Amino acid sequence: MAEDSANSPLYALPGACSVSDLDPLLTSREYPEPNHPYRTPFQRDRARVIHARSFRRLAGKTQVFTHRYSDHFRSRLTHTMEVAQISRTVANALHLNEDLTETLALAHDIGHPPFGHAGEQALDDAMRQFGLRFDHNLHALRIVRYFEIRYAAFRGLNLTLAVREGIVKHSREYSPEDHPELGAYFPGRRPPLEAQIIDLADEIAYVVADIDDGLESGILDIGGLQRNVTIFDRFFSQMRGEYANAEEKLLVNEALKRMLNALVGDLIRETAARVRRPGIDGIEGIRAAPERLAGFSPGMEERRLEAKRYLFTALYQSEELRQDQQESTAVVRELFQAWVHDPSLLPAAYYSQIPREAPARVAADYIAGMTDHYILRKHGEWRTR
Repeated sequence: MAEDSANSPLYALPGACSVSDLDPLLTSREYPEPNHPYRTPFQRDRARVIHARSFRRLAGKTQVFTHRYSDHFRSRLTHTMEVAQISRTVANALHLNEDLTETLALAHDIGHPPFGHAGEQALDDAMRQFGLRFDHNLHALRIVRYFEIRYAAFRGLNLTLAVREGIVKHSREYSPEDHPELGAYFPGRRPPLEAQIIDLADEIAYVVADIDDGLESGILDIGGLQRNVTIFDRFFSQMRGEYANAEEKLLVNEALKRMLNALVGDLIRETAARVRRPGIDGIEGIRAAPERLAGFSPGMEERRLEAKRYLFTALYQSEELRQDQQESTAVVRELFQAWVHDPSLLPAAYYSQIPREAPARVAADYIAGMTDHYILRKHGEWRTR
C-alpha cells in the first residue's frame, strides 16, 4: 500500500495533466528562435527571468517591512525564492512540469512597484484619476514583452506562450470583454495547473513568513497568534510539549516549519483529488473546468484564511507599519503627479513614449520599475530641485 504522504506516488497526476516541453503551441515564442541543443524551452525561460533586471530589482523592493527595519526581513526577492521552492515541491509531487512551474514562480512578482502593496495601491489610485488602472500581473507582461532589453533581434525576453499566459493568469482570469488585448492567452479558460499552484504557493509562503517576520519585529506576539491562528497554536503547543527546554525562538521555527508542511501537503492532496474527479481529462479538462482545480481542502482553507485575516489586522494594518505606508503612498502620489503634469521631467527613454502612451501610463511604468531606495532618491531630488 502506498504511504499516505503528500510525496507519495498516490498523488502524482498523469502526464497528460502537465504542460509538455514538446507542446508546439505553449512552447512557441512571439519571435521564432531555433531550439537550444541541451536546454528545454522552459529552462531557457527560467534563465532569462533570473538574468533580467526586473528580477534583480526585487532585492530592493519591500515585501512587508521597508528600509527602516532589519535586513533580516524578507524582501520581494527572498519571498520570490521561497515561493519558487514551494512551487517546485508541489509540482514534483504532482508530476507537473517543474521547469515551467519554477519559471512562473520566479516571475510572479516582477511587476510589483516599490513599497509593497501600499505602493501598488497608491499607484492604482493615482491612475484611476485618468481612467486607467495598475495591475502588477499585466505590468509584468509589459516588462517581459517590452521593457526588458537584452537581445539585438527583439525587445523583451521573448518568453514562451505558456510562461506569458502564467504570468498573466496565475492569480486570476481576465474577461475577454474587459481585456481584448489578452486574446492570445486563452481568454475564458483556466490556466494549466503549473500556473494555478503559483498563487497558492505564494499564499503559503507569505502567511508563514509574515508570522516569522512579524514576531521578529515585535509587532506580533506568540500569545496573540495562539489565540487567533488555530494552525499556529496547534503546532506551537505541540513543540512546546516535545521540547520543553528549548528556546522560544526555536519552538516558533519548528511550529512554522510544520505549519508550512501541513499547508503544502494539503495543497498537493486536495489538488490531486480534484483533478481525478470525473470529467477532468488532461490539460484540456483542466482548462475547461468551471473553477480552478488547484486548492486547499475546506478545513485547511478556513485555517489559512483565519491566519490571513489575523495578519491583516494585527500586522499589515498595525500602527507600527502605518507610518511607512503613509509615507510610501505620499512619495508615489507626489512623483506620479509631478511627472504627469510635466512629462519632460521624465528620463528620455520614457519621455519618448508619450506619443504612443498616455502620460499617466508612462509615469506609472517608470515608478513601477523602481526599487524603494531609488524612488526615495528621486523623490528627494524632486523636492530639492
